[in-house]
Amino acid sequence: MSTMGTGRKAKPEEEEEEEEDSEKSFRLQAPSAPAMEESGGERELLSIPPTPMGATPPVTPGAHSPHHQISTSHSHAITPGQRSPRPSQTPASTRPPSSLVSPSMPRSPLLKTPRTPRTPWTPSLISPRFLSPIGTPMKRVLTNMKSYLEEVGHLTKLNPQDAWLPITESRNGNAYYAAFHNLNAGIGFQALILPVAFTFLGWSWGMVSLTIAYLWQLYTLWILIRLHEAVPGKRYNRYVELAQAAFGERLGVWLALFPTVYLSAGTATALILIGGETMKLFFQIVCGPTCGSNPLSTVEWYLVFTSLCIVLSQLPNLNSIAGLSLIGAITAITYCTMVWGLSVSRPRPLGISYDIMKAKTDTVTAFSVLNALGIIAFAFRGHNLAMEIQATMPSSLKHPAYIPMWRGAKVAYVFIAMCVFPIAIGGYWAYGDLMPAGGMLNALYAFHNQDISRGVLATTFLLVVFNCLSSFQIYSMPVFDSFEAGYTSRTNKPCPLWVRAGFRVFYGFISFFIGVALPFLSSLAGLLGGLTLPVTFAYPCFMWICIKKPEKYTSSWYLNWGLGILGIVFSLAFSVGGVWSMVNSGLKLKFFKPT
Repeated sequence: MSTMGTGRKAKPEEEEEEEEDSEKSFRLQAPSAPAMEESGGERELLSIPPTPMGATPPVTPGAHSPHHQISTSHSHAITPGQRSPRPSQTPASTRPPSSLVSPSMPRSPLLKTPRTPRTPWTPSLISPRFLSPIGTPMKRVLTNMKSYLEEVGHLTKLNPQDAWLPITESRNGNAYYAAFHNLNAGIGFQALILPVAFTFLGWSWGMVSLTIAYLWQLYTLWILIRLHEAVPGKRYNRYVELAQAAFGERLGVWLALFPTVYLSAGTATALILIGGETMKLFFQIVCGPTCGSNPLSTVEWYLVFTSLCIVLSQLPNLNSIAGLSLIGAITAITYCTMVWGLSVSRPRPLGISYDIMKAKTDTVTAFSVLNALGIIAFAFRGHNLAMEIQATMPSSLKHPAYIPMWRGAKVAYVFIAMCVFPIAIGGYWAYGDLMPAGGMLNALYAFHNQDISRGVLATTFLLVVFNCLSSFQIYSMPVFDSFEAGYTSRTNKPCPLWVRAGFRVFYGFISFFIGVALPFLSSLAGLLGGLTLPVTFAYPCFMWICIKKPEKYTSSWYLNWGLGILGIVFSLAFSVGGVWSMVNSGLKLKFFKPT
């Protein structure tokens, strides 16, 4: 009896072991009832992502399988993204052992159901685990790579030669540098001649012409700034490059090369003349009438000023002269304010009149008016340097270069308006028709040499010298760039230091030679203003039409065509008026005879 009892007890123990082994494999599909009762609900032991229907073929158990009834009783349509419904389970204690094993498998304790191996967990990009500290560096790498690819796709068709040239060698400019360069290039000695134009135009037409010219050139500056990166993957770093893209390779060079070369090299030569003469006046004021030293001649003062320009020109690139541009901007604003402030605060000369100066014939009067308009056009300069200044700034798809450039240009031209309008209005009010042809400096020295202290006059003239030294650098940079571009294109290597220094010394003395040979160059403001007017007022409008291609008969199309054609007409008229004015005034072309 005891043996039979023992045998009966052993068999259920073997069956219980088989049940436990089978349930371990079955728990991957459904938890046991006691476990559910302990947790108070369902608890998932392994999270398996749902598989959409149709991804894997369904497995149909045989009719003899005990699972067949469960699967058929609980089968229903499952949409992708839903979990499969769980079959209703009975507690392990009430299930027969035969339901846990296959019917064809013998019930032997040696044959156990193999356990299903767990699949290794692979994180997905959208899993929250990817945001762990382990996944963060990879996410940063992907983000940086995406930004890099965006920038490369937006910009980079860069010419390797640009890294060797003064204009594009450094690309760390910003809005402050843009403001400094635009101020230094936009204010100069041309503004001091504006009251001369008012003597031929009068109050009304003078103010109207000056206001229209200011707004016109501000609009064309905006056009140039936006056209700098008009074509994705291309930056037009120089004015001539933009002209070639708009008008063609040959026509662009023919149209833009001479005006830009004059506005660079010709302005540098005029700065040598004005700077040398101002240094001479400064020495005369400081030394006084009782000075016993032998003064330098005018040519020698030109040479002194040229030597100072050559020393400062050894700075390597356009961004490196940002400090000089800041000095030039501050000195320009200061001396412009001092000049019109001193002129207005002093008593006006006797016999002053504000009547428009008329010549003997109407023809001469008409040409004099055209010459005056040319002087106003020549007062606004710096557009030939807009592309070069913007080329010194970094640019990407998210941060294009036109944003800091336009921000700096707006600030600069607010200060330019604060200098240009008071000089024109205050100068004409102080001197009227007695304004000399040389402009405000000559009038201040001629009429107020005795009633203004020598210290104030000397400071004013010294500020003009500093401004001329600073302006020489920024206007000469495109010429330096052309010299070095020719060298690097032939040798395919960057310009050595001694070659770069040689180019700049050569350019400085060539400008000095032209200034000595053509000492009357500063008197050609009307003529030169007419010849260079298309660079500022006409060409940008045509470039916008050729590159942006606005729809015909729209407001933009009419505006740019009208301003462009009007600019060309004014250019021709102002040039003729400048030539007539020189002939009528009896300008003596004294070569190699500076006064």
